[in-house]
Amino acid sequence: MFLGIAEVESYLHQHIPLSKYMEVKVKQVDQHGVTLQGALTPNINHRSTVFGGSVCALAILSGWTLVHANLQALSLSSRIVIQRNSIEYLQPINGNFIAFCPFPSEQIWQKFIKILEKKSKSRIELNVDVFTGGMKAANFTGVYVAIN
Repeated sequence: MFLGIAEVESYLHQHIPLSKYMEVKVKQVDQHGVTLQGALTPNINHRSTVFGGSVCALAILSGWTLVHANLQALSLSSRIVIQRNSIEYLQPINGNFIAFCPFPSEQIWQKFIKILEKKSKSRIELNVDVFTGGMKAANFTGVYVAIN
């Protein structure tokens, strides 16, 4: 069973303080994926758009949250880190923005879990789409490592 949205948001703000300063809101945590929202004001740059590092941070955090929430649902307590990532910025963001990390295929997830249980360490590659005003603003790919 998944943690509730408020519980996940509180966890993020307590354990990853940057999420609180970015005013990250959890919009979705379920079997379909994770959606996080960031606000313009705390993430603004000198061009009155969202700082690119904030876009990347929200994307990283959405993938991290997907792994964290799903491992918690399985009663698996692992350290989760980002190993590497790439991001392509498609357009400037001048308002609120969301990052959606879809749940990977069942085959990919089960392989990740099987290796984690067997070797106490496993990697998974996740894709995240960042949107603003209904338009795609960035494509992100990250490799996350879970360690027991």
